[in-house]
Amino acid sequence: MNTGNLFGQIPTQLPEELFQLLAVGQGARVERIVSKGHASPPGFWYDQPENEWVMVVRGEARLRFEKDDRVVHLAGGDYVNIEAHERHRVEWTREDIETVWLAVFYQESGE
Repeated sequence: MNTGNLFGQIPTQLPEELFQLLAVGQGARVERIVSKGHASPPGFWYDQPENEWVMVVRGEARLRFEKDDRVVHLAGGDYVNIEAHERHRVEWTREDIETVWLAVFYQESGE
């Protein structure tokens, strides 16, 4: 059994985003991501081979989607489902508190 706390063991200094694998199996994985003033590098776009359901558990962030230049603002409890290969980037996360994300990466059934 694997237990933990999404808000536990967060370093006081975060020079880079913190990625922690929480669970993995049968075409899916669950990650905790912690950001504090982080954003994607200029010109960088995530282009992932799997779908991603992501929720901001605490904090705030803005995601930008390349296809329609849409910006989505997320605060605690907000989530978005991102289709495979939907290019996106993190535009902004709060600098004064940690933004804690819960991300579930998954394949479509039958893939």
